[in-house]
Amino acid sequence: MDRRAMDRFVRTTFRKAGRRYEMARRDYEDARNSVFDDRARIVCRRYAEKRTVELDANDRPECYEAGHRDCEGCVEDLHNGTVETW
Repeated sequence: MDRRAMDRFVRTTFRKAGRRYEMARRDYEDARNSVFDDRARIVCRRYAEKRTVELDANDRPECYEAGHRDCEGCVEDLHNGTVETW
């Protein structure tokens, strides 16, 4: 492989990696910002299912149960913006 071919290979490989990184970053940001119109897309820890839930006045999912460890963690993640989404 000559010098020009090697340069082209490296350049195209880095461009592909950059495009994949940008797509992954954009998907992550979209998921992180998925709380919209008093609803959130979450992966429920308690019932281990994907769901879209309404949020109450305190930004808690409609399925929230006070004192339940999984529900408390979910609300904490919603407030921190680190909720696991789909």
